[in-house]
Amino acid sequence: MPAYEKEYNGYLFDQLTILDDLQEVAEKENATETLKLISKKRKQVERKLYQQPPLKSE
Repeated sequence: MPAYEKEYNGYLFDQLTILDDLQEVAEKENATETLKLISKKRKQVERKLYQQPPLKSE
C-alpha cells in the first residue's frame, strides 16, 4: 500500500494511462465488449481518484 496519497494517486493515473492504451486498440478492433469493460474499469479508477473527501484531511 502506498505511503502517501500523492503516491497512491500516481498509481491511479498509471492505471488510467493503461486503460487509454487498451481503449485505443479496442476501438481499432471494434471490440465492443472490451470497450464496455474498459469504461467500467475507468469509472472505478476515477471514483477512487476523485473521491470526496480525500484520503487525508489537510
